[in-house]
Amino acid sequence: MGARTKTESRLRRKKRIMRRIRGTADRPRLSVFRTSRHIYAQIIDDGSGKTLVDASSLSLEIRERIAGRGGNKKGAVAVGELLAKRATERGIKKVVFDRNGFLYHGRIKVLADAAREKGLLF
Repeated sequence: MGARTKTESRLRRKKRIMRRIRGTADRPRLSVFRTSRHIYAQIIDDGSGKTLVDASSLSLEIRERIAGRGGNKKGAVAVGELLAKRATERGIKKVVFDRNGFLYHGRIKVLADAAREKGLLF
């Protein structure tokens, strides 16, 4: 029971969260992952195991707007907006938010707020 690394702590939180969260066909799961340089988000139907929509700070539409700096809040806002836009085009309105063990703070919160503003419900 020694000291845990940040990654170990995040994975423990993720395991606890995933016991309760499941994406269905009518309410898929919005999963977020972040690194120090980029942020990624995808909407997943866990029943079929398929990714329905994705967006990341590496996407061409976003790269032009943020000039390759996806690891900040500006990049997170752009990813959230693009993901919500793509989701509404595919007819997805409601999702279950999966923060993937990351704390609901900073870039994760900004991405969620941007997606909500553009029409996703969670």
